[in-house]
Amino acid sequence: MKAIVQTGPRSVETQEREAPSPAADELLVKVHTAGLCGSDAHAYKYDGGYEWIPIPRVMGHEYSGEVVEIGTNVEGFAEGQKVVEEPIHDCGHCFQCKNGQPNVCQNFSITGMHRDGAYTEYVTVEPQHVHAVPDAVPLNHAAITEPTSIATRAVLSRSNVTPGDSVLVEGPGPIGVLVAAVADSLGANVVVSGLEQDTMYRLPLVEQLGIETVNVQSETGLDDYVDSLTDGVGFDVVFDATGHHTGVGTATEVTRKGGQVVVVGIPNDTSEVNLTPVVRGEISVDTSYGSTWTNFEQALRLMERGEIAVDQILDTSYSVDDPASAFEAFLGSETCKPVFQFDY
Repeated sequence: MKAIVQTGPRSVETQEREAPSPAADELLVKVHTAGLCGSDAHAYKYDGGYEWIPIPRVMGHEYSGEVVEIGTNVEGFAEGQKVVEEPIHDCGHCFQCKNGQPNVCQNFSITGMHRDGAYTEYVTVEPQHVHAVPDAVPLNHAAITEPTSIATRAVLSRSNVTPGDSVLVEGPGPIGVLVAAVADSLGANVVVSGLEQDTMYRLPLVEQLGIETVNVQSETGLDDYVDSLTDGVGFDVVFDATGHHTGVGTATEVTRKGGQVVVVGIPNDTSEVNLTPVVRGEISVDTSYGSTWTNFEQALRLMERGEIAVDQILDTSYSVDDPASAFEAFLGSETCKPVFQFDY
């Protein structure tokens, strides 16, 4: 079977691997579509904070597929069933897991990072990590369930967004776009901000979804836009999905007094925030990390209802046989959500 393997920093290649067989307590899944996201790109570059990832390994943690073989001890699944995996596996035993916070488990492991992942034709997975995909959700759409679940957690579990709120999403990467789509599905008035480099692909993509955008490096910039859009009050909620150390500070500057900032992207360096106006304005600064079983189900239901324009978000133009092109295009903001298709 084909597998996309990281062989070093900024080095990936497609190799032939032997297909796995499921253990008695596992499912064998034939991978249909697998997505590339920001954490995959950080791992590809071997950025600081990702040096613990073993090399070589099969990459990939966002995928959809079909059950093709069932271990002898597994019940409740059928061959041909459409599934997705929760790639962050919690231990179930630490304080956070017992306290209903498995997304911040002390002993978590991630498919495609701690162990071989889903950029391949077949994977094995234990059934407790699997969600059934609704009949109305195509397998290529289901491949982005995991990043959509991160967005549903940020918006539905961690934010105060309500219909009619003014919402800014900083950063038009995959998570930012999906956060904007989920907030938009609630009836919020959503704006997505980006940089000059995002004007070629990512901001136009957001506009195709019917969501307003702003280039913060344009002549007018963000400040004038905030004034005109919110009558100088500021946004009710700002999501920082930039992954840049300046994102949090900018978010607090454009949030209204009594508003909320939700940090979704992981800053690439130490963030500096002037807390004086944050305290005096009683601005809530919250974080959102990963997702839970419930957030996965929310993501699948939103896709089932057609609330996420998946066909427009997916970029299927990259080949399994040339994976480096997808990674480099992603890093250059030439695409937003590239996917590898193993089963057409």
